[in-house]
Amino acid sequence: MSGALVSRLLYRLLLFVCMAVLAPGLPAHHSVAGMFDMSKEIEWTGVISKIDWINPHTYIYLDVTDADGSTVTWQLSTAPTAMLRKAGLTKAMLMGDGAKVTITGLLARDGTKHLGWINKISYPDGHFYQFARSPR
Repeated sequence: MSGALVSRLLYRLLLFVCMAVLAPGLPAHHSVAGMFDMSKEIEWTGVISKIDWINPHTYIYLDVTDADGSTVTWQLSTAPTAMLRKAGLTKAMLMGDGAKVTITGLLARDGTKHLGWINKISYPDGHFYQFARSPR
């Protein structure tokens, strides 16, 4: 085989390997407007029970008491941990020390139950963290 042919084959093999490695992660990324309905901002009140301080998005789990008295846990997504750290926030600051918080955000576009996006978290003492503007 000629050197040019070997180079082309190696190039194609390398390209194939790169595509195979990178392709599975491509559909995982999404825009907020693509996954959450910008016209359905709602408000939840409850206690933060857990925070997944992970990438690509931080997840806050909010225990909300329904009208019938049962507790439902909402999985609410927000910015990546790197962005939160850059803004000076920590997991402990968001946790809320077991107090009831009010979160405004967006419902999942596809109707997935108990899934949302956080625009703002307000705490009983009046301080809040604004992650995104209200779409209204």
